[in-house]
Amino acid sequence: MPLNLLLVADTHVPKRAKALPAQLRAAVESADVVFHAGDWVTAELLDQLEHRSSRLIGVYGNNDGPDLRARLPETATATLEGVRFAMAHETGQAKGREARCEALYPDADVLVFGHSHIPWDTTSPGGLRLLNPGSPTDRRRQPACTYMTAVVDSGTISDVRLVEVRPDSKRH
Repeated sequence: MPLNLLLVADTHVPKRAKALPAQLRAAVESADVVFHAGDWVTAELLDQLEHRSSRLIGVYGNNDGPDLRARLPETATATLEGVRFAMAHETGQAKGREARCEALYPDADVLVFGHSHIPWDTTSPGGLRLLNPGSPTDRRRQPACTYMTAVVDSGTISDVRLVEVRPDSKRH
C-alpha cells in the first residue's frame, strides 16, 4: 500500500517562526508518515506533531536541548514498504557527502537529513538517496522556505518533491 511521506527539518519554532506555517500543518495531517530531521527547538512542537501526525519519526538536532534529546534519538531507522530509511540531523560538509554517508549508513536506501537549511536530493554511486528538505521557517540564503513530500510503495521511493512554503501560509 503506498505511503505518503512528509520530510521536514530545521523548524526552529519559536525562534525562527512562532508556529509552523498553515500549509505545513495541513501537510502533516495528510501524510501517512512524517520525518523530522532535527532542530525542533522546543518540546511543544514535538508534542504537536505527535498529536497531529499518523506516524512521526524524529531525531534531535544541534539546537535541541536536553528535553528533546531525552525523547528523541540522534539517528533513527525505519523500513517503510520495503524502503530502508535512516535519518540524522547533520552529515557534515557537502563535499564528499555521498561517499561519507554511504559508509555511515550502509544498510539504508534513503538518508533524510537537515542542518544546512539547503535542499538536497542526490544519489550516491552505491545507490543511497540523500534528501534534505531545507527549512519551512528559515530560508537563510535559499529563494524560499521548503519541505519535501514523497511516496513509498513496493520497495521504491518515488514522486520526491521539494515544496515551497507559500508566503501567505506563514502568517497563520
